[in-house]
Amino acid sequence: MTLVATSDLVSAAVDNRSAVPAFNVISLDQAEGIVAGVERAQSAAILQISENAIAHHGGLLEPIVSACAELVDNSFAKLAIHLDHLRDPDLLLRAIQRCHRLRISSIMVDASHLSCTENVARTRLCAELAHAQGLWVEAELGEIGGKDGAHAPGVRTDPIEAAEYVQCTGVDGLAVAVGSSHAMSSKSARLDQELITTIGSAVTVPLVLHGSSGVPDDGLTAAVASGMRKINIGTALNIEYTRAVRGYLEENPAASDPRKYIREGRDAITTLVAHLCTLLSSPAQRPAAYQ
Repeated sequence: MTLVATSDLVSAAVDNRSAVPAFNVISLDQAEGIVAGVERAQSAAILQISENAIAHHGGLLEPIVSACAELVDNSFAKLAIHLDHLRDPDLLLRAIQRCHRLRISSIMVDASHLSCTENVARTRLCAELAHAQGLWVEAELGEIGGKDGAHAPGVRTDPIEAAEYVQCTGVDGLAVAVGSSHAMSSKSARLDQELITTIGSAVTVPLVLHGSSGVPDDGLTAAVASGMRKINIGTALNIEYTRAVRGYLEENPAASDPRKYIREGRDAITTLVAHLCTLLSSPAQRPAAYQ
């Protein structure tokens, strides 16, 4: 199936009062596992590649993004490609300039480490450049947890500030601090569902949840009911992948063929992705062939 646009998937989630899952891609085998999981669930999703993942590949944008696009071309699932947490100005400019060739349909401008004034200025400029290329743009008002920022214990996004930020920057989606944190290895986060509803009523764009790996399933479904429309998942995939690979190597200490243990990790990701897609999406989001 041809790549679809992130904006279309998010719009469908808004219309259906569901959420589109966005899965972090680090390597090709992980991307294969994600695509297989979306297909198994007969659902739709976003493949997202972070600045850290690009750095892992030597700072080269094209190879991993192109590989994801090729996977989508050979899949029957509805999938979009998104670049996540882009901080480096040069990388942001490269991504915007090459989005059509690489078939990227959305980016997250991460200026949350800057002062509020600088955050607004950089995000507004990048949003203008990205919109000129037809990209859907996500941003965040303050740092997501794990970075001693807006998602530190007790810190939450202010609805009035969020509304002002969206108006000043012109972004299309907003990541908000409501109780989750990046890189959580246990599902112990408790989201402020009332705050999600309040922010959703205050802003004019869909809300995005980062740090979803630390949120239990019932918390995620409640967040969707409260107004979250894009759910980012990364650490949970890494945990499942590593658990499966480690288990295989412990049972087969003489193993030396990476294809065998990588397959275990890839299959573990497929199972988790299928579960999360089913949890978060509604039948109305699925391609016509599934209905």
